[in-house]
Amino acid sequence: MPENATEVTAAGIARLAGVGRAAVSNWRRRHADFPKPVGGTETSPSFALPEIEQWLRDQGKLAEVPLRERVWQQLAGHPAGAVPALFHVGCALLLVRERPSAWREITGVSDERMAGVLSLALNEVLTARFGPADGTGRAVHGPDRSELLPSVPLLRGAAELAAEAGVRETFEFLLGRQLDANPRQYTLTPPGLAGLMAALAGTAGRSPRTVLDPASGTGALLGAVTRPAALYAQESDPDLAALTALRLALHTDPAECTLAARTGDTLRADAFPGLTVDAVLCHPPFNERNWGHDELAYDPRWEYGFPARTESELAWVQHALARLREGGTAVLLMPPAAASRRSGRRIRADLLRRGALRAVIALPAGAAPPYGIPLHLWVLRKPGTAPHPSPELLLVDTAEPAEPASDRSGRDRLDWPALHAAVLDAWQRFGDESDQGRADGGTDTNARTAKDPAAGTGTGAGTGTGTDARPGVSRVVPVIELLDDDVDLAPARHLPSPAAAGGSAELIRVRERLTQTLELAGGLIPPPVDVSAPAHWPLTTVGELARAGALLLRTGGTGTGTGPVLTEHDVLGAAAPSGNLPAAGPHEDPVLVEPGDVVVPVLGGGSVARVIDDATAGAALGRNLQLLRPDPAALDPWFLAGFLRGTANNRQASSHASTATRLDARRLQLPRLPLAEQQRYGERFRALAAFEDALRLTGRLGGRLVQGMYDGLTDGTVTPE
Repeated sequence: MPENATEVTAAGIARLAGVGRAAVSNWRRRHADFPKPVGGTETSPSFALPEIEQWLRDQGKLAEVPLRERVWQQLAGHPAGAVPALFHVGCALLLVRERPSAWREITGVSDERMAGVLSLALNEVLTARFGPADGTGRAVHGPDRSELLPSVPLLRGAAELAAEAGVRETFEFLLGRQLDANPRQYTLTPPGLAGLMAALAGTAGRSPRTVLDPASGTGALLGAVTRPAALYAQESDPDLAALTALRLALHTDPAECTLAARTGDTLRADAFPGLTVDAVLCHPPFNERNWGHDELAYDPRWEYGFPARTESELAWVQHALARLREGGTAVLLMPPAAASRRSGRRIRADLLRRGALRAVIALPAGAAPPYGIPLHLWVLRKPGTAPHPSPELLLVDTAEPAEPASDRSGRDRLDWPALHAAVLDAWQRFGDESDQGRADGGTDTNARTAKDPAAGTGTGAGTGTGTDARPGVSRVVPVIELLDDDVDLAPARHLPSPAAAGGSAELIRVRERLTQTLELAGGLIPPPVDVSAPAHWPLTTVGELARAGALLLRTGGTGTGTGPVLTEHDVLGAAAPSGNLPAAGPHEDPVLVEPGDVVVPVLGGGSVARVIDDATAGAALGRNLQLLRPDPAALDPWFLAGFLRGTANNRQASSHASTATRLDARRLQLPRLPLAEQQRYGERFRALAAFEDALRLTGRLGGRLVQGMYDGLTDGTVTPE
């Protein structure tokens, strides 16, 4: 075995062979010729990848390792670690994209010679893309020959994968795997949120041309900007800064976009002190006490006040404003406490008085980590020298969906298109009103808001009350109303309750829907049953039916492209498909659901089975879901789904680990019955599912009506009579 051969853990072997880790443990116990560990620990050993591949082939458990899995295992088992290996891959892919002929010449020699020649070539291409390494804190430094030598087989494989899937897609796939494998090491900005922040930073529907992210993390925010002319990134973690720089380089064309990425602590050592840009996008670290409070007391960036030690987020806000050109826009993700902490009220007040803070947007919980907290977006504009007439603040609250019938809440369950539409509609309307107000001397808009506060409520800022159409409620508030002792900018404090926003008509509508649903549920109540002895049918299993061709088993969770994804949460909550396929990554066709398919969650241990209808058909099957596609000539789908939901059936087909319960769908049992008898049972199961849906809707509508009555009675919009 080569000295620097890639090592793979039991989890990696399971991924290669498409089995669970328990199967790998069984192979080690039962097969004396299973390869011996070459590293790791006693409880988590590692094995040589070439030996594992050969053993799997000899046993007939592996025909060929997929190229993407081979490359990932080489990266994950790299002697220097996954992050340095990913950095080497990014450098090599940049060379492949920008100098393909040079790459072909380099790969035609031995590994040892290739490492030396490649080091020189990478230094040249990195200097051309990022500028000279002249002590400016450039985030990317070319690796030398000794660093590259163990990576040469990996780089050859990555280039081969890039020829199939694309350079950018290959790096995104490997970076995504690394981020997924180490979720606690990185604070991620989800793509939906990054796209929303980039859209808010634009003007008149156009993306900003020059953009800075002073806490760039993995580069998601800058990567969401369309057709930029210049991107500037700074990140305190050197490894992350290098990966971000390469990611952005592979996202942009050097002929169209200048790219500067620096390493360092932005607040203490700003790498771009004289820079002014069109927009700043930032997901800063939250609740940092050691942000430089003691040594930065007289920093010129604190134009709106010196932040308290506990107000690191307000330091980032002022840094962003300091880097904007006049009229430029900054969008920052903020913890909700930053809008109301007393220690920051003077800075918030000055931001309002001078017209710098333009909007505070409350997001639903699950929009970004920490996922249990409804975070805020602050939208700021760099004030000009001319006085701002009677400034106003846009408040938007999407933290609670306006239509509780939706089951989209929490991580991975947000309806991002609807959220984008609600926020951007409010922001664009606010911008139009503000522009008109400035053109008219600031009189019309302010008079409307002051004389008729209700005119400032609704989905669009300052107009309408259509809260049913969108998941948010917004209001334009004169700054003078906010400058009290607290300067509390939390949108929920200043927006009307749902009862007040919809009025009594909304409560009447909900009550009518609840009455109709209760009548429907009453008609679906199962009839009385006669208790009899348990039946003793001849049984079969899903696995046996699959082997006989009576049904097809498929597992979800892979694939790229466009279109909706049916997620695990959608199945559990009987909701419409809420996920989206990743656009990046090596091409792989997803599993698309069809009418009559039965989908069951793999994790959780609950008895849930969903029959796909015409409305859901065409969605991709998400992770942790298994699809059973019955042959209609042999199996009725509702009969199949009904028996799969039996409690005893689920218990005997589930395995219990320390942290989760996993369902093995192949072990689920159902009786051998003629198709006509199956259909008779299937009709009863279909009726039970309709009754269950009616009960679920009844609970949601009832909760909405009760809360609306509480809100109406307590704010006076509903009287006891």
